Amino acid sequence: MNKHFMRQAQQLQAKLEKTQEELANTTLEASSGGGAVTVVITGQQEIMSVKISPEVVDAEDVEMLEDLVLSAVNEAMRKSQELAASRLGALTGGLKLPGLT
Repeated sequence: MNKHFMRQAQQLQAKLEKTQEELANTTLEASSGGGAVTVVITGQQEIMSVKISPEVVDAEDVEMLEDLVLSAVNEAMRKSQELAASRLGALTGGLKLPGLT
């Protein structure tokens, strides 16, 4: 019984590691302002790039640019967290394990 449980735990650990590696290699994109600000993020919530269209850079309206960046980053984070929860949740049967999502 113990051997069987250990084997299952090792298999689950291997699947989790593979899924986490896949998440690290998966990128998602989110934008705001009709594409004026674009954020690329991995499935592990690491922001890879932020692109800002020159047309939205206005020294007179920095607050608008800040809002666009914040909106794009938040959307990218939401997408990444949903992807991670979906992929990891499938492995853990919906259990919320600390450090996995």
